[in-house]
Amino acid sequence: MFTCDTTSINITPLPSVLLRPPSAATHSESVLSDQALTAISAWVVQINNDISRALERGVSIRQLVAARACAIDDLLIALFERFGLNDTDLALFATGGYGRGELSLYSDVDILLLSLTRISSEVSAKIDKLVALLWDIGLEPSLSVRDTSDCLEAAKDHTVASALLEARLLTGNEALQKVPHAIVNKRWSPREFYEVKTAEAKARYLRHNATEYNLEPNIKTAPGGLRDIHIIGWVTKRYFRVSKLYDLVQQDFLTEKEFDELQFAESYLWQIRHYLHELTKRNENKLLFDYQRDIAELMGYETQPDDAPNAAVERFMRDYYRCAMQISTLSEMLINHYYETIIEPELPDDERPIKRPINARFNQVGDQIAIAHHRVFAQTPAAIMEMFLLMGQYGIKNIRTRTVRALKIAARGIDQAYRDNSEHQALFLANLKEQNYLFHRLRAMNRYGVLGSYIPAFAQVTGMMQYDLFHRYTVDAHTLFLIRILHRFTDPNYAQDFPLISAIFQRIERKEIIVLAAMFHDIAKGRGGNHSQLGETEATQFCLAHGMSQADAHLVGWLTRYHLLMSMTAQKKDISDPEVVTVFANLVGNVTHLNHLYVLTVADMNATNPQLWNSWRATLMKQLYSQTRRILRADIDAPTNRQDMISATRKQALARLDSVDNQHMNRDEVLRLWDDLGDEYFLREIVEDILWHTEAILNHPPIGRASDTDSAPLVVLREHRELALDAVQVFVYTQDQANLFAVTMAVFDQMNLDVLDARIITATRNFALDSYVLLDRSGTLLTDKDTQQELKQRLIDAFKNPAAPKLTYKRLPRQLRHFEVPTVISFDFNEASSQHIMNLQTLDQPGLLARVGQIFLQQGIEVHAARITTLGERAEDMFYISDQHDAPLSADKLATLKSALITSLNAHTEDKYT
Repeated sequence: MFTCDTTSINITPLPSVLLRPPSAATHSESVLSDQALTAISAWVVQINNDISRALERGVSIRQLVAARACAIDDLLIALFERFGLNDTDLALFATGGYGRGELSLYSDVDILLLSLTRISSEVSAKIDKLVALLWDIGLEPSLSVRDTSDCLEAAKDHTVASALLEARLLTGNEALQKVPHAIVNKRWSPREFYEVKTAEAKARYLRHNATEYNLEPNIKTAPGGLRDIHIIGWVTKRYFRVSKLYDLVQQDFLTEKEFDELQFAESYLWQIRHYLHELTKRNENKLLFDYQRDIAELMGYETQPDDAPNAAVERFMRDYYRCAMQISTLSEMLINHYYETIIEPELPDDERPIKRPINARFNQVGDQIAIAHHRVFAQTPAAIMEMFLLMGQYGIKNIRTRTVRALKIAARGIDQAYRDNSEHQALFLANLKEQNYLFHRLRAMNRYGVLGSYIPAFAQVTGMMQYDLFHRYTVDAHTLFLIRILHRFTDPNYAQDFPLISAIFQRIERKEIIVLAAMFHDIAKGRGGNHSQLGETEATQFCLAHGMSQADAHLVGWLTRYHLLMSMTAQKKDISDPEVVTVFANLVGNVTHLNHLYVLTVADMNATNPQLWNSWRATLMKQLYSQTRRILRADIDAPTNRQDMISATRKQALARLDSVDNQHMNRDEVLRLWDDLGDEYFLREIVEDILWHTEAILNHPPIGRASDTDSAPLVVLREHRELALDAVQVFVYTQDQANLFAVTMAVFDQMNLDVLDARIITATRNFALDSYVLLDRSGTLLTDKDTQQELKQRLIDAFKNPAAPKLTYKRLPRQLRHFEVPTVISFDFNEASSQHIMNLQTLDQPGLLARVGQIFLQQGIEVHAARITTLGERAEDMFYISDQHDAPLSADKLATLKSALITSLNAHTEDKYT
C-alpha cells in the first residue's frame, strides 16, 4: 500500500460525512445529500490550498505530490465503500502518474476498476453513479472498467500497458493485485516493449522539434520533460519488476548520483507544474509566455538593481533548459544502457554488434565507440579529446553507455592544467578541422560536460535564452546548429538551397577558422556590454593560446566582432546606394574577410530562426556580397556610382527581355516607358519585377500610352514565395497623391493583410509605382478571385476618395502581450536623394503600418521608399521621407513627427493587457 507522511503538511481530513458508516438505505441507493456533495467539493478545493500553503512554508514538492495522491486515495476508498463496490469482486487501482503516487493540483486521476468476470448491469450502475459524483465534486477521472480478458486485449496498446505497469491497488479484491503487471508481461516481451516505447519517444521528440529549447515548452511531453523520466520507469519495470525508481539503484542499473540528478530535476519540473496548475486552475503543462514571468517570481527569481528588464525570467528559463537537457541526456543514456545490458545479450548472433579494436584505448562496437577498459580516461586524459576525433575519422556518431558514464566523470576533471596542455590543445583543434560528424561530436561534448569544461565561457551560455520571439534557441543550441548549417554547405543535398555560399565555403581550406568564429560569436552574451567586442577578445586569446598564428587569431577575432555587420547592412541599409556598399567594403577590407563573413552570416541567420531566412534575404545578401567583391577586387566593370548601377540594371533587364518571347511588348515602347519611370526605379527594383511591371503597364490602357490624370489605377497581383510560402505581391501604378501610402496601408489593414515588404517610387511623370509583398492571414488571396477583386476595388475606391483612412482596432496577439519593446525613432539624411531616412523600432502590432501611415498623412509626410523588417516581436522598419514638395524636413518637423509617432504607437501598446 502506498503511504506518505502528511503530518507536516496539515492536509484537511476527509469530510465526516464520508467517514460515518452509511445507513442501510443510503448504502443500497448510494445516496449522498446535496450538503455532503458540497462538503466534498469544498474539501477537494481545500486540499489544493493546503498543498500550496505548505509549499510556501518550504515543504518539499515531492512530499506534496505524494500527499495529494494519498488524499485522493482516501477519498476513492471511502467512495468505493459508500457505493457498495467493496461487496463485489472488483479491485480499484490507481494507474499512470496517480499509480506512481504523483498528483499535481489538477492532474488527471487515472483509475482502473478490474474484475475477474464480466461486470453485471447492477454493478455498472453503481460505477456510473461513482463516476458522475467524481465529476460533480471537481475531479477529472480517467476511468477504465474492464474484466481481465478485456484488460489483456486492451494491453495491446502500449500506452495502456504503460499505465498498467504503474497500477497500484487501492482497495477491493486483493487477489487481483498482481494481475495488471502479469498482463503486461504476457502481452509484451522486453524487446518488443523497449522498441515500441523508444519509437514513441522519438515521435514525441519530433512533435517538439527534437529540442529541449522550445520557447514555450511543454514540461511534460517535450524533450527533457517528465515523460523522459517516465520512460525509464516503463521499460525497466517491465524487466526488473520494481515499483520505484530508486529500486533500480539497488539493481545496479542506476547509480546513486544519477538517481539524485533525476530526482532533483524531476522536483524542479514538479514545482513549475504546481505553479502552472495554480495559476491556470487546470491541468496545464505548457510553459507559455503568459506564465513565465509569474512563475519565475514564484520560484524566487528576483530582479536585481542592475538587471536588464527580462533578466529574472531569462535566468529562470536558463535553469529550466539546463534541467531539461540533464533529464534528456540521462534518459537517453539509461534507455541505451537498458538495451546494451538487457536486450543486446539476448539477440541472435547475427544481430549483435561486432566489436573491432581501433587502438589500445578504444573499440568500435557496431555503430558506437567504446573505451577498451574502465581506466582509459584516468590513465590517458588526452583520450577524452582523442575519442571525439576518432568518432569523426571513423564515422561514428554514438557512444556506448559505459563509456558515457566514464566520460562524464572524466569531464569533471578538466581544469586549467588540462586546458594548457599542448597535446590536449592540438587534439581539440584537430577535432574542429575534422568535419565529419562535427555537429554530432560537439553536441555530445556539450551534453556530457566536456565542451563547457574545456571552454568555461561556453558553460556560462549553456541554456541561456533571450526573452523574445526572434531568438528561437538558447545560445549553446544556436551555436551548435550554426555549425550544423556550415556542414550543410558541403552537402550536395543542400547545394540547391545555398548555391553560391556552398561554392564559397567549399573553396575555403581552413574551415576551422569559421567553426571557431561560430563557437565564439555569441559566447559573451549575458555579460553586459557589447558581446561582439567582448567575444573578439576571448576568441583571439583562445586562438593564440592554442598556438594559432597571429593572422589566424586576428581573422577569428574579426569575424566574431563583425558577425552582425553584413546582415545589418543588407537588411537595414539601402544597398542600392553605392556609398553604403563602399563603406561596407572599406570595413571588410579584403575578399578573404568577405568570403568568411558571408558564409558565417548566412549560417548564423539560418540558425537563429527558421523563419528568418528566405529568398528575399538571400537576394539581399547575394547582392551585397557581389557588389562588395567587385569593389574589393577593383573590378573596372563594377558599378561604382548611382548612374552606373542604374545603367547596369537597365542593361540586364533589356537583355532578359530580348532573350524571351516578347512579341506582346514593343521594344521601343518599353524603352520610352523606362525613360519615364525615372532613375530611382532602376536603383530599387530587381530585373524580374521590372519585366513584370513593364508588361502590366503596357497592357493596361490608357496608362501604358499616356500620362492621363484620369487614368484608372493599375492593381495587379501575383504569387510571391521569396518572403513567405503564402505571400502575395501587389503592384500599384497610379497617379501620385499625397496620402497614397496611408490610404494603401489602411486598406491592407482592413483586409487583414500583413505587409512584409514595401517599395514606394514616384516616376518622372508623377505616377506612383508601389510594390508590396503581403501575407494573407486567411490564406485565400492567392486562390479566391472574389477576394482578389475586392482588394483591387477597395484600393481603386480609396485612391479616388483619399480621405483620412479609418483604422480598425485589433487586439495584440497573445504572445506579443508579454514583451516590452520601447519605441525608438532615429533620422539620417541621405544626401544623394535629399531625403531623410527614418528608422523605426517598436513592438510589432496589428495595423502598425496603417497607424504610421496615418501619422505621415497628418504631418504632411511623403513616403518615397520603405523597408519592412519583422524580427520576432520587434518591428524594425525604414522609411525614406520628405515633405509633400519633396523637400527635406526641418529639425522641428522631425521632432514633431517623432513625438506624434511615439504617442500613437505607445498608446496602442499600453492597451495590450486590457
